[in-house]
Amino acid sequence: MSHVAAEQPAVRFDSLEQEVFLNLWRTYDRLRAFEDRLFGPHALAAQQYNVLRLLKAAHPKKLPTLALASRLISRAPDITRMLDKLEQRGLIVRERPADNRRTVRVGITDAGLELVGSLATPLRECHRQQLGHMAESQLRKFSSLLRAARAPHETEASWR
Repeated sequence: MSHVAAEQPAVRFDSLEQEVFLNLWRTYDRLRAFEDRLFGPHALAAQQYNVLRLLKAAHPKKLPTLALASRLISRAPDITRMLDKLEQRGLIVRERPADNRRTVRVGITDAGLELVGSLATPLRECHRQQLGHMAESQLRKFSSLLRAARAPHETEASWR
């Protein structure tokens, strides 16, 4: 007795823009799962890793909180709480300069540097698993198209 798969109804979209957006969202969901598996054992969210990565790049300098927030890949509406968690774990330090008590500067600790360093190779492998099946020319074109899609919605290119 043969089993015939039930035909799936065609997915219909309201517009080409909706189809592209939903494809982008679905792709993000599938690719994010790889990072969740990588960062999960370290009790780290991808956004927290991004903070540590940015602070490592600035090290030994400390970044003002607002400058750090502007460089994040995705918006962090509650960056203070995210920084609280990283500080409690000893991965970052915050300081208020004596000459401007309204400013908070954030820096990475040795423990934070060690964690980012330990994740460098596994993260490269994660990215290979996510997108390594695509040719270099496809990846360059894809990256260019993504920049073009968000260009009118960004005030500056704050990250690379």
